[in-house]
Formats: sequence, C-alpha cells, structure tokens
Amino acid sequence: MRSPIATLRSQISSALNVDKIRADFPILNTKVGDKPLIYLDNAASSQMPQTVINCLVKYQTEQHANIHRAVHYLSEVATREYQRARGVLQQFIHAREDREVIFTSGTTDAINLVMHGYGRKFLQAGDEIILTTLEHHSNIVPWQMLAEEKGIKIRVVPINDRGELKFDVYKELFNSRTKFVGLIHVSNALGTINPIKEMIDFAHQYNNVPVLIDGAQAAPHMVIDVQELDCDFYTFSGHKMCAPTGIGILYGKASLLESMQPFKGGGDMITSVTFEETIYNEIPHKFEAGTPPIAAAIGFGAAIDYLTSIGIDYIGHYESELLHYATELISAIPGVKIIGTAKHKTAVLSFTVEGIHPHDIGTILNQEGIAVRTGHHCAQPVMQHFSVPATSRASFAFYNKKTEIDALVDGIRTVQKVFQ
Repeated sequence: MRSPIATLRSQISSALNVDKIRADFPILNTKVGDKPLIYLDNAASSQMPQTVINCLVKYQTEQHANIHRAVHYLSEVATREYQRARGVLQQFIHAREDREVIFTSGTTDAINLVMHGYGRKFLQAGDEIILTTLEHHSNIVPWQMLAEEKGIKIRVVPINDRGELKFDVYKELFNSRTKFVGLIHVSNALGTINPIKEMIDFAHQYNNVPVLIDGAQAAPHMVIDVQELDCDFYTFSGHKMCAPTGIGILYGKASLLESMQPFKGGGDMITSVTFEETIYNEIPHKFEAGTPPIAAAIGFGAAIDYLTSIGIDYIGHYESELLHYATELISAIPGVKIIGTAKHKTAVLSFTVEGIHPHDIGTILNQEGIAVRTGHHCAQPVMQHFSVPATSRASFAFYNKKTEIDALVDGIRTVQKVFQ
C-alpha cells in the first residue's frame, strides 16, 4: 500500500504538468553537441519562460522610457509598469506596504545596502554581529568590511555534520553587545532549510536585535510571508526565479528603512538639492538612486506572475520529490558521497566522487549535455567544515524531470569509468 505522502506526491506530480511547463522554456530545447541539454544548475540561475521574454520584448518595443521624470506617454507607461512590478513583489512576500520593497541589482547589492544604510549608521565599536557557517560570501564579506571599519566583532553559528545549524550555540552567542543578526534562509551549497522563524523570534526576544534574511535560495521554492516571519530585512534575486539578471529586492520594515541613511546618492533619491543641503526622498525612492534597471524590474514582476500561476506550493513539493529521487539514486553509487544531509532541504544536491576533482566531474558531465555547478559555491566556510575544496552541485527546478536525474546518474558512472 502506498504511503499518504507518496500518494500526495503522486497527486502533486500529476497536478504539475511538467511537459507543458517545459514547453514554456525555449532554452530547454538546446543541444550541447549532439546531446539534449539537461540543465541542473538552477541554484546559480534559473531559466526564463517565454512569457517573461515576451514581456521584455514588449517593454523594449512599446513601453521603453525613463521613469518618474516626465509627463509624456511612454514615461507614464514605463512608470506604471515599474510600479506594478513593485506591487507584485509586495504581494508575493506579503509585505504590508509596497514602499517596503526596494529594487536592487540582486541579493548582494541588497545586503550591502543594509550594511551601509543600517550598519554604518547604527553599529559601533564593541558591538557584535551574529552570522552562520552556512552564509554565502555575500552575507559575510560586507559585514567583515564593516567590522574592520568600526571595530565590530563577528560571531559565527557552527553546523553539524549533516549541515544543520546548532541552534543551542546560536542562542549562547547572544549577549548585551549583540546588535545585528544575518541569516541565510536556505544554504546555496547544501540546500539546508534553516529554522529562521525560531531564530528571528529569539533575536527579537533578546533585546529586539534586528535580523536580515538572505532568501536567495528560498524565495524560488517556498511561500515567503515577511509579516509572519517578522524579519526586519529579507532579500532575494530575480535571476534565480525565472527573471532577468541584474534585479533583486530588499524588503525592510518601513520604520527601519526610514531611519537608515541612503547607500547611493544621485537623481530620484532626493526631494530637493542645494549646495547647502540635500533633502532625501521618501522610501522606497531614497534607496533607488539614478535610473534603475526598469526592464529587469518589469521582467521580475512577470516572472513572479508566472511562478504564482503555477503555485509556489506545487513547485516546492514537486522539487522535493525530485530531490528525494535523486538522493536515493546518487547515494547508492559506490564512491559517491552526498555533502549535506539535513532533515529539511530544498532541491540542492552537493556531492563528491572519490578520487575525482569536482571540476573534472563537471567537465565530463558537460560532454553528456548535463549542466551542474562545481566549485566552492561562494561558501568556503561550508567547504572547510566538510574538509573538501569543492563539490559538484546539482540543483533542480520545477521544469526538471526524473529522466534527467537518471541521465545524471548515468553521467556520474561515466565519469567514474573515465578515471578508473
């Protein structure tokens, strides 16, 4: 008899018409040599459906103009579409107000905005910031720069050998000097889903310490409700969510954003300028200096419309099914070790093959038409914990199929034969 979970997954798989979805992505028809492309590098960047491509073409052919600065027709159309995209993102993350959504060039840019806008204004020498071993470099380096400038101490939450944060140690790191917490929602290197709601609650109970969440690997796969999470900042990138590169958002509580200093100075972020004084604009414009990536923002809104039409819940459940299938098959291959076996994961599978460098694995898989990521994944502290220089990483999206995982398994066996 099938378990209830298996039955549910079967229902989800049948509810998600993957063949129909794949037809929305023209790039999936690509051939690598004479092999069909099998794209398993979605944690780095996902692919773009035709609806988003059409949106970008429409913008460039019918709507393009600069925003907020003219009363002519095209400027009004472009402004309307840009602001509509902001509203789509607001609804997607369940933010209270659309002015709490700041367009950035991506997650890294958003974290740097918080470091400059909040950290440089409010953190002082002797303060402490808590980060975790699982952080992407983008949520480490900016805080190291601030720590060096201000004399701030960074404390790090360790992980266990499954790649899970040690929550007890996290709580022990807090003291009267703790003034900021930066957490990754989902590890890009391992796929670990962190218990951020509990971690945010603890930080707030402990002297109301503000918390920034790096959601770059979470937002494409699960429902995000920033009000329910009660996070102070949340950020993610468009290009991991079927949108163009060069666009992302920073969510921040309005009261915090209003208290922060601007990150960049220039046009559109001001109310008035004289040589004696500049008065800054209201949020979100205070943090969007100069001409923003208008087309990319509008495309981001179209990508969110597309994902929402499928259903983030369905996407997440289907990708979990792919992860479970891949984990069972790949862990059964002799000489292959999966790095990161947390109880709660998104569809990221990092692995090593005994005696073979990950770059060689990626090169040979590419000859089979299979795209995976190899390297340290901008998460060198994670690699150091597991005492490996790098891993091979397969990351699945809702347009992937189990037959592609079968091909990956065959590809890994081919790699092993080459190096026998």
